[in-house]
Amino acid sequence: MNNENKYTDLGFAKLDMERTKRRGYSEAVFCECKTKEQLSGIFLSFKENGSNVIGTRANAEQFEYIKQTVPEITFNKEGRIIQLIQNPINKIGEVAVCTGGTGDIPVAEEAAATAEFFGSNVKKYYDIGIAGIHRLFDKIDEIKKANVIIAVAGMEGALGGVLAGMVDIPVIAVPTSVGYGSSFHGLSALLTMLNSCAEGMTVVNIDNGFNAGYSANQINRLIAGKK
Repeated sequence: MNNENKYTDLGFAKLDMERTKRRGYSEAVFCECKTKEQLSGIFLSFKENGSNVIGTRANAEQFEYIKQTVPEITFNKEGRIIQLIQNPINKIGEVAVCTGGTGDIPVAEEAAATAEFFGSNVKKYYDIGIAGIHRLFDKIDEIKKANVIIAVAGMEGALGGVLAGMVDIPVIAVPTSVGYGSSFHGLSALLTMLNSCAEGMTVVNIDNGFNAGYSANQINRLIAGKK
């Protein structure tokens, strides 16, 4: 541990052990570009520090390798999330996670798992896209009970704008790379969301369920704390 800056230097990574004290939330680890050996060392260090930690964009091979050293970890296969929870998480408020289609669920699961890890209750409303908009109408009264909505959609990405036009709570839109050729790997959905005329909608990057979940949790906790 570097006593001046409060981080652990593993050589290949400098782990921010003071993030919870400084920002209120523990560090997150992006797993996709790291070796399983590096990740094992990272999660072991957080375990020894008594910290909670979340790993995003992980795969089953990484999980199985890390588990040999840190057996307490869990894996959300669909959301590609590894979690080490050593301290209780008190969940408050409510975040609604909605998807346009079934193909958007992996990104939605990343968002939902992230929001839950950082302290929000989450309800999921999957496959309620505008191609069968009656499915959304059937659930809209329940969705409105949340403090924040995450709208995950590919193809043309219209779900976020439709939701934002129907509610009086913050909407965070997540474009996904789901779609045919002209969707340009999510760029079409991203531009639709950025150009929406529905007020109050915030847009994160393509497939970035983690940032949507993190931001939704921050907003939710601020709102829930005032109720």
